[in-house]
Amino acid sequence: MRVALFVTCVNDTLYPDTGRAVVTLLERLGVEVDFPAAQTCCGQAQFNTGYRYETEPLVRRYARAFEGYDHIVTPSGSCVAMVRDNYPRIGEKAAAEGRGDELAEIAASVVPRTYELTEFLVDVLGVTDVGAYFPHTVTYHPTCHGLRMLGLGRRPVELLSHVKGLELRELPGADECCGFGGTFAVKNAAVSAAMGADKARHISETGASAVCTVDNSCLMHIGGTLARLGSQTRPVHLAEILASTEEHPYAPGGIR
Repeated sequence: MRVALFVTCVNDTLYPDTGRAVVTLLERLGVEVDFPAAQTCCGQAQFNTGYRYETEPLVRRYARAFEGYDHIVTPSGSCVAMVRDNYPRIGEKAAAEGRGDELAEIAASVVPRTYELTEFLVDVLGVTDVGAYFPHTVTYHPTCHGLRMLGLGRRPVELLSHVKGLELRELPGADECCGFGGTFAVKNAAVSAAMGADKARHISETGASAVCTVDNSCLMHIGGTLARLGSQTRPVHLAEILASTEEHPYAPGGIR
């Protein structure tokens, strides 16, 4: 089984520890992980802003970078949603414009091989107990892409429920958007900030030491809001929790 890590722009630039955590976790489970250096952006930001034609070269590059791999695993639900939901749309529109079926064929080749991390763990590896140890109180925020587009369901919660020492606390209004939405936060800053404040208030109500999710883009927005409100709850990616063990404990941002 050939497995490649798609680390994503946000993680590569701002949260490299998440990418390292994915490799640590998968190798602990006996999976050999490659990192194709040719990978770049999936094109989500460009496509969501209306630049479909400018996204097409990134679709081609994604396919070339991960050619030959059985599974492409990424710690980003939104990037997986971009590949699985929007790559086929891009291909269909190109074909409808009379520019051939190349992009549709590319989408068909990468869509079934691209997995969000929790999907890969539960659906492909068939594990929910990954041998993790994280002795902290945690609440889980299901991101919009993970909840609505990927249908991750209880996969993240099942994985968290098997982490030794972890106390999982239910998040009020869990299915409500945090307000980030990529360029939405830039174009609609006031609305985004208000939604973020609502989410941060619910998180603080849980009294959890950490809030986790499957997307660092959402955690960046949530974490910034929590910090400005003076909350002691720290953001941490689910992969970093699952990579933590008794021998190699992880305590982000001063979590006690």
